[in-house]
Order: sequence, then C-alpha cells, then structure tokens
Amino acid sequence: MYALFRDRSEAGRILAAQLRNEGVSQDAVVLALPRGGVPVGFEVATALDAELDVLPVRKLGVPGERELAMGAIAAGGALYVDHGTMHIARVTQAQFEAVHAEEQIELARRATLYRGENAPAIVEGRVAIVVDDGMATGSSMQAAVRALRKQQPARVIIGLPVAPLGAQADFSGIVDAFVCVANPPNFYSVGQYYEDFGETSDDEVRELLARARARKS
Repeated sequence: MYALFRDRSEAGRILAAQLRNEGVSQDAVVLALPRGGVPVGFEVATALDAELDVLPVRKLGVPGERELAMGAIAAGGALYVDHGTMHIARVTQAQFEAVHAEEQIELARRATLYRGENAPAIVEGRVAIVVDDGMATGSSMQAAVRALRKQQPARVIIGLPVAPLGAQADFSGIVDAFVCVANPPNFYSVGQYYEDFGETSDDEVRELLARARARKS
C-alpha cells in the first residue's frame, strides 16, 4: 500500500482535472463535506472558478463504537439509516434516537460556526458538485445527496479523490455522475491514501470559505 496524495490540497487539484471532463460551467457550486472535504473542495472550486460552500453532514455512530456508522444526517433534514449495521450491532430504536438527537445539535452548531452570517449557496437549477476527501462506508455521502436533491439542482455530481472499488454502484440512479480519482480494491480507510491526513480544524474551514467568497466577489 502506498499514498496516492501528498495532502488534501493536492488531491483536490487532481480531482479538479477529472471534473473538467464533466463539462462543468462556471455557474456550478462546489459543496464540501466538512471538515476534511473543505480543503479538497477549495482546490476544486478554485480550478473550476466555481462557488464554494459547505454541506454539513454528521455521521451517526454506533453507541460505544462511534467510528462505525449506522447512518448519517445532513443539513436540511436528510436522514440515511444503515439498517444492516443497526441489526448487527444490536442498536435499539431508543439508542438510535438518542444519537440522532445529539448529532442534530452538533450539525446545527457547525453550520452556524462555518458560515457565520453568510447565507447558504443557492443550489436550485445549478450543477452541484459534492466533494469530500474520500469515502469509506458512504453513509455521509448518502445523507448529503438526499439533502441536496431537496434543493432541486440541475445536476448532482459526486467528486472524490478515493473510494472503495465498486462504491459507485451505491449511488446509481441518485446522482448524475460519480467522479473518483482512485478505486483501490484493498480499501481499509481514507487516511491510508494520504501522506498527510492531519485533522482539518474549524478555523481552517472558515478561512478557506472566506478566501473562496473573496475570490468570487
């Protein structure tokens, strides 16, 4: 196993080169999943001269094993539930609802933290490119796409530096294009494909969004 990308910024530039083949217009909007997706999305938006915004998503982790996703929620009320994981982990409905309520509070906090007084990007009628630094289970991306569809974009494109082999099939029929730089067969985690996969801070997210707004204005 070897790293495919030096860091998220390099991954974003490589991804942007592939997204150009989708015929994306300058009116496109790049929606990055915070926090790690924002440095990737910043490079994509810069290269495509597109608007950048965040699409806040929170994973719903199994109690006692929070890294294992049993679903996800996104801004706008979208909910994705992995019933298979809930069954295997023996998560009760009461436990699920407790995690759901907790993460809804955090979702709202982060949306306010990242945007401040700035309004969310207008998505209706535009090409929307949903970007993250990679995808493992796909739960967060499923919730993000469900939230986005409610806003009636002209097209929805998923853009990823790396995802497991066969991941595209899970989004067949719900997105218009799935652009991924690499689909390695022996996938364990997103971080294994980066030399530098340090945590993206809230301050970095706000800074990149501010820089993107300044560029477009």
